[in-house]
Formats: sequence, structure tokens, C-alpha cells
Amino acid sequence: MAQAEQIEHKGRVLSIGEGVVRVAIEVNEACGSCASRKACAMGQGTTREIVVYTDNAEQYSVGEVVNVMARQSAGVMAVVLCYVVPLLVLVIALALAVAVGVADGVAAIISLGVTAVYYFVLGLFHKRIAKKIVFTINKI
Repeated sequence: MAQAEQIEHKGRVLSIGEGVVRVAIEVNEACGSCASRKACAMGQGTTREIVVYTDNAEQYSVGEVVNVMARQSAGVMAVVLCYVVPLLVLVIALALAVAVGVADGVAAIISLGVTAVYYFVLGLFHKRIAKKIVFTINKI
């Protein structure tokens, strides 16, 4: 896979389990040049914990510095599901509520409620979505 098709971060192994490696990702200056940095959760703090499922978990050790990678398309999908779709749901629900004659304040509350339902449903599909956003790990 070409380098441009992947999102890559260096991190430190926090813990190792059976088929699972937990890695702390250090957000660095490289995020400053990324076009999606404002929408990406990686740009909102200094450290994030990533869970990587791998058959080779035993080859890593706690404290080891590793590369964690994901397909760029997985990052785009995450941004769309978490930010773009909810915004569309909010705007469409507000427009529909106002169009049927609901008072502005009530329309705003309805649109927020519909958006909350979207996030609830998204949470119900968390495991299915997590299978599509796959992280891989490599030794440095």
C-alpha cells in the first residue's frame, strides 16, 4: 500500500493482551500539515489510546515505540460518520420541522433530539464500524 494511502502515527505500547496491543499515540507537529486536522480527534489533544488487534501481539513489549497505521479511507469514513452525517441530520430535521410549521425553538429542540438519536444508533453499530476501521502495527 502506498504511503499516501495511509495515516501513520508513532506511539508507545501501553499493554499487551491476547491478540490485542494498546498503544498511546503522541500527536505531533505532523498533524499541522494535515487537511483533516480540525475534524480529526487526533488533533484535539496530546495523547490518544489506540487498540490494535493483531495475531502477533506477543512480539511487542510494553514501552516499545511502534508505528500504528490505518487506511486513509478509514479516517475519512470516521470523519463522515461522526461529523458530516450528524450535521446533515441536524440541518434536515430543522428544515423539515420549520417547513411543517413548528415554532423555531421547538424545531431546534426536535432537530437536536433527532441528532441525539443518530448518535445513539451510531453507538449501537460501534462494533460493526470498528471492524471497518482497522489499525495495523509495525515495529520501528
